[in-house]
Amino acid sequence: MKPKLKVCGMKLTDNIEAVAALRPDYLGFIFYRQSKRFIAGLTPSFVRNLPAGIKKTGVFVNEELNKVAELAILYGLNAVQLHGSEPVKYCIALKGLLADHGIVLIKAFGIDEHFDFSQLKSYEPVVDYFLFDTQTAGHGGSGKTFNWSLLEKYTLNKPYFLSGGIGPDSIAQLKNITDTRLYAIDINSKFELAPCLKDIDKLTDFKNAL
Repeated sequence: MKPKLKVCGMKLTDNIEAVAALRPDYLGFIFYRQSKRFIAGLTPSFVRNLPAGIKKTGVFVNEELNKVAELAILYGLNAVQLHGSEPVKYCIALKGLLADHGIVLIKAFGIDEHFDFSQLKSYEPVVDYFLFDTQTAGHGGSGKTFNWSLLEKYTLNKPYFLSGGIGPDSIAQLKNITDTRLYAIDINSKFELAPCLKDIDKLTDFKNAL
C-alpha cells in the first residue's frame, strides 16, 4: 500500500496554503522553541481552519505535559508527535488528556547502530505510531538519513513513520521498501528553498512519484 505523506516544519502562511493545496496526509508544526521552524506567528485559528482532510500534527520536545494537551486542543491538532526523551508514563498521561479529542500519539526515536529496539516494547500499547528518525543531538531536523537496514531489528507490529533526510532523490530507495508496517514518509528540509519555505514543484513531483 502506498505510504502516507507528512510534510513537516511548516510556518509561513502562504506556503502552508500552497502545500495544503497538494493535499498531503499530514502537515507538521513544530512547537519546540529551539527549532528554527518553531511556529511563532501562526495563530490557532489559521491551523484549525486548514482543510479537514489533512491531519495537523504538533511536534513537541520534552514539553510540560499539560502544555502539550492545552496547545493540541487550542490548535485543533489531529496528532501529537513527541520528539524528545518522553518516558512511557508521560505518554500514558498525555494519552489520557487527549482521549476525548481524538488526537493520536506518535512517539519518535532517533536511530543509529547503537539503538536498542527492545525499549519500544513498553511504548507499543500506548502510542498509535512510532516515528524513526536519524539520531542527532538536536531532536531531528538534521537533513541526514540513517541506515534503513537497521529497521530489520524492529520486530513489533506497530506501524511507523520514516523520517530523516528524505529528499527528491529518495524515491527509488523508498519504493524498494517492502515492510508493510511503513505507514508514512515524513519530509522536511530536503524540500526547502529556505528554512520553512517548501518547494512546491519538488513536493508535487515527489507526491506524484511516491
